[in-house]
Amino acid sequence: MSLIDSLSWRYAAKRMTGNKVSADKIDSLLEAIRLSASGFGLQPYKILVIENPELKAKIQPIAYGQPQAVESSHLLVFAAWNDITEAQIDAFIQLVADTRGLSVDMLGDYRGAIAGSLLGRPVEAKQNWADRQAYLAMGTALAAAGELKIDTTPMEGFIPAQLDELLGLEAMGLHSVLMLAVGERDAANDFMANAAKVRYAKEDLVINL
Repeated sequence: MSLIDSLSWRYAAKRMTGNKVSADKIDSLLEAIRLSASGFGLQPYKILVIENPELKAKIQPIAYGQPQAVESSHLLVFAAWNDITEAQIDAFIQLVADTRGLSVDMLGDYRGAIAGSLLGRPVEAKQNWADRQAYLAMGTALAAAGELKIDTTPMEGFIPAQLDELLGLEAMGLHSVLMLAVGERDAANDFMANAAKVRYAKEDLVINL
């Protein structure tokens, strides 16, 4: 299946069967998220993987009763950093150095570019930037899930403060941004399962200059 076919196949499932997605497919999905693009490559977020039925049941009312919260095989929470600090940037630069066989000193200009762009911003602005990187990761997840023939529902509809408290995110230096329900579409009970995909025509979407 080509990427275009995969994107045509996928949709935001409104109901799921509760059937389990295989561990190897979940691992592939998480690996795709790990490889996603992010600003400076910093990846200022974590992915929480929730499979426990009791915990998903507690999340459902926080997600305004959406059935996918409990009908999913796995619920992924994309949680962004609450702040971006020199220590976090230094840890990333060390990772780059270790991965590429370089000295930290050789990466001074790179570190300076990251620090110069981010450290002077107010905390709220840094959180907003980190949130947008989580959205990039979500986009990668949706495309990868389509390739893997995994059904998904991206979810912005939840109460972040309540989810953060339930999951103890503040203590981790994180805040919730998005959730992704992962599972198998319940075509018999999902009114959108066989609906035509509605997208603007390319000539109405793309502006060539």
